[in-house]
Amino acid sequence: MSQIEVALPDVGEGVTEGEMVKWLVKVGDSVEADQPVAEVMTDKATVEVPTSQAGIVKELKVSEGDVVPIGKVMLILDSAAGGAKAKAETKVASSSNGAHAASTAPVKSQIVRPETSVSAKTMDVVPPAAQSKVLATPSTRRLARELSIDINDVQGSGLAGRVTRDDVMSVSGQGSTSRSAFVPTSNSQPMSAPGKSKPVLEIPKPAFQTFSSGQEERVAMRGVRKKIAANMQMSKHVIPHFTLMDEANVTELVKFRESAKSVGEKYGVKITYLPFVMKALIATSKEFPMFNASIDDQAEEIVYKKYFNLGFAADTPNGLMVPVIHDADHKTILQLSSEITDLATRARDGKLKLEEMKGATITITNIGSVGGNYATPIINHPEVAILGMYKITDKPIMVNGKFRAAKVMNLTITADHRLIDGAVAANFLASFIKKLENPSELMLNMV
Repeated sequence: MSQIEVALPDVGEGVTEGEMVKWLVKVGDSVEADQPVAEVMTDKATVEVPTSQAGIVKELKVSEGDVVPIGKVMLILDSAAGGAKAKAETKVASSSNGAHAASTAPVKSQIVRPETSVSAKTMDVVPPAAQSKVLATPSTRRLARELSIDINDVQGSGLAGRVTRDDVMSVSGQGSTSRSAFVPTSNSQPMSAPGKSKPVLEIPKPAFQTFSSGQEERVAMRGVRKKIAANMQMSKHVIPHFTLMDEANVTELVKFRESAKSVGEKYGVKITYLPFVMKALIATSKEFPMFNASIDDQAEEIVYKKYFNLGFAADTPNGLMVPVIHDADHKTILQLSSEITDLATRARDGKLKLEEMKGATITITNIGSVGGNYATPIINHPEVAILGMYKITDKPIMVNGKFRAAKVMNLTITADHRLIDGAVAANFLASFIKKLENPSELMLNMV
C-alpha cells in the first residue's frame, strides 16, 4: 500500500491559512474520491477540504483548533492504488441541507513529502512557517528567524505548548523580554516632607505582582474575528461617522405584522419586523440616493447604486456576520422573510457562501432582539450609512391632548459625513419613520 498526503489547498482570495474547525473523518475510516474530510475556517468563510483519491485514513496531522498554513499536510491516506499526487478541490458550504457549491476554479493541494537535503541547521536557515510543527504567533516566528533559531527546537511554555517570545529569547541566551516588577518591601523608610525632619504619614501602596502564565490566556486573533477587527478598524479610520437617534410610533406596524404572521404560517415562513424595515429603507433611499451609495476613495468619485442589496447584521458564535439580500427591492415581504431566515441560519452554522456576504449597498443592524435602547453602529465600508433598529417598548404618547398607550421603536441612522450632511440625515430619518408608522400606505406605494 502507498501513502497519499492531503494538504490544505490554495482557496484563493488572498487566504494564507485556515483554522481547523472540525474533522469529518477519523483514523481507520474509508473515504472515497472527492469526499470532504475536514472543515476549515478562513478569514473569508468556512470551506470543506476533500480528497480526490479513495483510501483509508492512516493519520490526522493537525488537531481541531490548529492554524493550518496553505500547503501543509493535513492527513495521510493508505491507498492500494498507488501514491499518485492528490488533487483537492475546495468546496464552500452553500446550504443548511448539506448541499455544497464548488468554488469557481478547482485548486490543487500541495503535496509535501520528505526530501533528502542539507539540514536547516547546517545551512543556518530556519525552516519556513509552512513546515513548522509548533504553535507560535507570526511575530514570535519572525523573531526566531531573525535570531537564526529553529523554532521547532524550542520548548514552548505557553498555553497548549505555544512558543512565546520569552522562550525564543531564552534559547538565544539573551534572557527574558519581560522586566522584573518592583515590589515594595516592609523595610522601606517612611517619606519625609520637604524641609521637615518629621516623617509624613506613609500611604500603603499596593504591591505590584508578576502574574504567572497560568493567570492569563492569549489566543491568536484569526479567522472571522480577525477579518471583523480589520474591517471595523479600517472603517473608523477612513469614515467620519455621526449618528442621529429618534423613535417611531410603530403601533400600526405591530398590528400589521400580527395579521401578516398568519399568512406567513401558511407558507411555512416566519415574518419578523425586519422585512418591513427593509421595505421602508428601500423607499426612503430612493428619495435620498446618497444613502444607497459608496465613495471610491482612489478615484475620488461618488458611486450611486441603482440596485438595492441590503445587508443585515447577524450574531453568530464566530462573530458578527453580514449576509446580503440581493435585489431586495424586487422581493415581497414573504420572500424577504424566507431569505432572512435562511441566511441567518447558515450564518450561525458557518455555511454562508462568499457571494452571500458581498455587494451590500446599505446595512441594517437589529439589536432589538437582544436588548438595548440605542447604539452608534459602525458603517460597513465602503457603504456610507447603517440603520439601527432597537427593541419595541410600551410608552404613553400625547394624542389630541390625551395620553394613549403606544408601541415605540427606537431608531438610529449612522452616516458618512464626507457625503451626507446632518440636515440631510435628519430628513432621511424623518421620512423613514413616517413610512414605518404607516405600513399599509408603504405596502401600497412600493413598486
